[in-house]
Amino acid sequence: MKKVMIVESPHKSKTIGAFLGKDYKVVSSKGHIMDLATSGKFGLGVDVENDFKPNYVPISGKKKLINELKKEVKNADFVYLATDPDREGEAISWHLKEALDIKEDAYERITFNEITKRVVEEALKNPRKIDDNLVKSQETRRILDRIIGFRLSKLMQSKTGGKSAGRVQSVALKLIVDRERAIAAFVPKEYWTIMADFKTFTADLEKYKGKKLEIAGEREADDILASLSNAFTIQSVESKKTTRNSKPIFKTTTLQQMASSKLGFPSSKTMRVAQKLYEGIDLGSETVGLITYMRTDSERVSPEFVAETKEYITKKYGKEYVGSVKVPKKKENIQDAHEGIRPTSIYKTPESIKEYLTHEEYKLYDLIYYRALASIMAGAGLLNTTAILLNNDYEFKATGSVLQFDGYLKVYSRFEEQKDVLLPDFADYKSGVIVADKILKEQHFTKPEPRYTEGSLIKEMESLGIGRPSTYAPIIQTLKDRAYVVMEDKKFVPTEIGIETTDKLQEFFSNIVNVEYTANMETELDEIADGELNNVKVLHEFYDTFEPMVEDAFKNMEKKAAEETGENCPECGSPLVKRRGRYGEFVACSNYPTCKYIKKEAKTVVEIMPCPKCDGMIVEKKTKRGKIFYGCNHYPKCDYASWDKPVKKCPQCGEIMVEKKKEIVCSTCGYIEEN
Repeated sequence: MKKVMIVESPHKSKTIGAFLGKDYKVVSSKGHIMDLATSGKFGLGVDVENDFKPNYVPISGKKKLINELKKEVKNADFVYLATDPDREGEAISWHLKEALDIKEDAYERITFNEITKRVVEEALKNPRKIDDNLVKSQETRRILDRIIGFRLSKLMQSKTGGKSAGRVQSVALKLIVDRERAIAAFVPKEYWTIMADFKTFTADLEKYKGKKLEIAGEREADDILASLSNAFTIQSVESKKTTRNSKPIFKTTTLQQMASSKLGFPSSKTMRVAQKLYEGIDLGSETVGLITYMRTDSERVSPEFVAETKEYITKKYGKEYVGSVKVPKKKENIQDAHEGIRPTSIYKTPESIKEYLTHEEYKLYDLIYYRALASIMAGAGLLNTTAILLNNDYEFKATGSVLQFDGYLKVYSRFEEQKDVLLPDFADYKSGVIVADKILKEQHFTKPEPRYTEGSLIKEMESLGIGRPSTYAPIIQTLKDRAYVVMEDKKFVPTEIGIETTDKLQEFFSNIVNVEYTANMETELDEIADGELNNVKVLHEFYDTFEPMVEDAFKNMEKKAAEETGENCPECGSPLVKRRGRYGEFVACSNYPTCKYIKKEAKTVVEIMPCPKCDGMIVEKKTKRGKIFYGCNHYPKCDYASWDKPVKKCPQCGEIMVEKKKEIVCSTCGYIEEN
């Protein structure tokens, strides 16, 4: 009996194919095969007058693949649809079933959270049919994003310098703009602190006659200093044992935040590298997925992994290092369909498989592995001491902390520091008085909240309930690509266009482009997935409110005047202005369409590096449609060409390294230059 399994990734199909043997043929859809058409009203690919019936068409370039998959399905006795274990994966399986004409009794849907032989075989024992509610939820999301994206993007392009707008993208941009304005409007407030220095420790002034003390100015600080002596009375010393517990395993957002702060990875890189670790790595004797599915907002851990890890901890570190795993409560707006992100086996330590991983894969796997290991280890035991010292009714506090049992910090101290702060044994001071070496005052000013980093923006979006794990990285990348933001010191700064786009959207769409509405929409999508809400009703309620607002904005939104260049048109004398077209910015006559003059830019040859195939130079070129590519200046004698920008020779194989998504990668051996 011939069985075909369809997955999304070619790499994943290779990994799974090695597990299942010749009874199965594992093939790949290479992601989505269908998408909404760009025909119909407003080019939405959705019949808004017929209950938003979608018109799906094959994605450009996928027709040949679809025909190949049809042949595989036709020659098979049974088909397993094994796309990713989330709503998007469910929708892809549904598209495959429909596009490939798979009969109801000839398929099963299977999902797995990790790509290992045991888990894939277990999934085959527990198949099901496609979950229509999950498909409807994902379809509703896609339709909403298409309507908002197409309608608002066209509006922005016609009225502003902006290129696009989106359901979640525009709310994320608003967060960045609002933060920038709050920083600009912030008025620093002066305050002072007073500290007693005892050489081996310090104590901070906190209270006066039992009440919290705030020192507003230097004169007040000087008055306090004048009333103090260097002798302090030891009022109380309290020591308390506490436990610092480890954090739970990663979910998508916490992984992106931690990889950003500890590894310097942008969210797009984190997800790309995690995808490779999930789909499978060749370890010589086997090809296997090293981590569980990386798009998740769950922090659950399978009982099997917990049991395996507790056994590992006992053997390697001792029974006293074994901790208990708390099952996190499910929060609102959380999809809890599968586990958090963890290694597929605790016995595959980063050190043991380092030779099979790229530098980036190793760093990310190391982070994921030790977070998961630490999450199942005992808490760190601390002895915290607080001493209260009195001086003329002024109360100073000194705090100390000493690690008594390292617990999970035995493996996680590289990512979470614990510095001992020692206090003296106050019992040695028989008189009950301790003398300070000096007492210092220090001026401070309050500071505004900082600009968002990638990690803090993702954390904020998650806490507000907008977007989903799979959307954060693409949203951030879109904001960068659209030039709505720039990065300064790894922080987001909105550009003039980003601010203008936000202001225009708030002027006409403030009741839709906001946190509350966007978070509520996520809740409704969850309710559709759970079968509790009708998706057509949701779409009607949205569209009946949204479309009149769009029509009003097209009529009444003031169009941004084109920027003049300071030159006059050589044909009619009108001012020349900068315009934005399909292929970028150009200079044309402001008297268009009466005058259709367009200034031709002088061609400049940008030399990149010596050509690897001849003695010529690689130069920047453009296609007829304005798309940039790189080719040899000896063309047609030399046919070297690349869409990716060549940078230099690879130190490993000597071939050309190219710039891909802000990384320098060898197109031959795959070597990636470390940032």
